[in-house]
Amino acid sequence: MEVKKNPNVDLQNKKGIFLEIGLIFALALCILAFSLGQSKKSIEIIEVSGPEVEMDLVDITKPEEPKTQAPVKQAVKLISDFIKVVKNDTKIETEFDFADFTEDEIIVEEIEVVEEVVEEAAFIKVEVMPSFMGGDLNTFRMWVAQEFKIPAIAAENGIQGKVVVQFVIEKDGRLSNIDFLQSPDRVYEDEVRRVLMKSPKWTPGRQRDAVVRVRYILPIDCRLQ
Repeated sequence: MEVKKNPNVDLQNKKGIFLEIGLIFALALCILAFSLGQSKKSIEIIEVSGPEVEMDLVDITKPEEPKTQAPVKQAVKLISDFIKVVKNDTKIETEFDFADFTEDEIIVEEIEVVEEVVEEAAFIKVEVMPSFMGGDLNTFRMWVAQEFKIPAIAAENGIQGKVVVQFVIEKDGRLSNIDFLQSPDRVYEDEVRRVLMKSPKWTPGRQRDAVVRVRYILPIDCRLQ
């Protein structure tokens, strides 16, 4: 037996109307929600009163930039402008003529020629040694002891010791090149030098029948008594 529905009570036929009613209701809820969510805001302007301050306005100026001088251009002459390179076989002629000068303008300076004297080496031992007053070095030592005097300043300060002096007997018999190798004090050197400078001339030494220079070293004891 087939069941038949009444078209007036069939809800499937009213499906579209229900859908439209639902959409309208949902839209109304959305509009109401937006209108209630907005709140009114008011801005209150507060005026602040106080003493007036006067300010002087100063114009802002930029510092002046230092003026730079423009570079000065200088002409630089190269060495090639002054020097002329020529080949080795080239003859160079100068335009200089002595006839252009008068006798008064020509000045000739005399150059003094100094001859350098080379000192001859002195011997220490020769065939014939120099002699002093007919004796040898011991004779000279005794003469020095007689002429030598202890300096007063050395005696007052108790200065004593040995003086070692060297000298050269020249070809003419005089003493030269006095040099001190050992000395207790400068005052003794001055006294020994004084005695040697007043020494009589020696008989010079000889080597192979030729007069030569001879060097001596003489020790002198300077003792206080």
